[in-house]
Amino acid sequence: MSLADKVLAVNNDLPIRTDAPVHSGKVRSVYWLSDADSRRLIQEKGYDVAADAPLAIMVISDRISAFECVWHGEGGMNGVPGKGAALNAISNHWFKLFRENGLADSHILDIPHPFVWIVQKARPVMIEAIARQYITGSMWRSYAKGEREFCGIEVPEGLKKDQKLPELLITPSTKGILEGIPGVPAQDDVNITRANIEDNFEAFNFASKGDIDLYEKLLKEGFNVISDELAKLDQIFVDTKFEFGYVTDKAGNEKLIYMDEVGTPDSSRIWDGASYRDGKIIENSKEGFRQLLLSHFPDSDILLNKDRMEERKALARDNALPESVLMEVSKTYVGIAEKITGEKLELSENPKAEIIEILRDQYGLID
Repeated sequence: MSLADKVLAVNNDLPIRTDAPVHSGKVRSVYWLSDADSRRLIQEKGYDVAADAPLAIMVISDRISAFECVWHGEGGMNGVPGKGAALNAISNHWFKLFRENGLADSHILDIPHPFVWIVQKARPVMIEAIARQYITGSMWRSYAKGEREFCGIEVPEGLKKDQKLPELLITPSTKGILEGIPGVPAQDDVNITRANIEDNFEAFNFASKGDIDLYEKLLKEGFNVISDELAKLDQIFVDTKFEFGYVTDKAGNEKLIYMDEVGTPDSSRIWDGASYRDGKIIENSKEGFRQLLLSHFPDSDILLNKDRMEERKALARDNALPESVLMEVSKTYVGIAEKITGEKLELSENPKAEIIEILRDQYGLID
């Protein structure tokens, strides 16, 4: 079997029984189960959710996106070998530690296959919960232009690029386009302040004003759990994005939980500690791939300038990256996953066939 065959690039065509259209994002596809299948699995598997909770099968892919485009490689490689399994393995590891440390639950109920989660439907909080421990990336670019206030937080003078911040900063942005919130433009991924959230907590889908404190507490505690564990591996947790939502458990209690993925190379920056102390930045995250793309193409402004989005889409569509590039990215993802979990990441020979067999034979979700 060729390397391209081991990559799960298309993940929205599995024959999973569903009454709804398959939602396919940049990386994950979501199959909403029928009411009958959801109820059956809740009963058979004993999930701690309401008897009528909607469930979904979430299938990750090996696709890689950057600069709002999905990229591909030579020889039909439409993704990065091991990337999907690495992301799931890392998230699974952190969610387990969160539970062991008495933090909140996640939306994941079951893990049938390294590429697959069974999840419960959650009511999402419409915030990208971002925490920063170092000044880099977009924050540094704004700081270098003279900005000293980020998301309503005053930042001191005299900071240098990639320096550790005096304290962990929470710099949230909007999740999706939110209409009618005073002072918040109706655009995706707009920086917001805590005051914006407090004044409009219902518009951001918080059940109560007090849950703003809870989301910040869970963000900080989750960040610190990951940061402390990565420090033991001499890795630096630079910044990250969490997502939150509400679910109802079997007893009827509504609770705030972690959603999506946490502490992965896609949602976080992770730096090698030894290299940082030597004055170099070695990325163990997707930021390394972003930097590679910026150096790979002669006109990097296409990737940075949102006014050139059509050119950018054409660049991603018409340029197959060298196989060596995607394998270097694979090395990063698989390497950091194995560091974090302490286990060798076994790559599937034919992930799609494995998923179909398991969901048919063990979960009764494929006819």
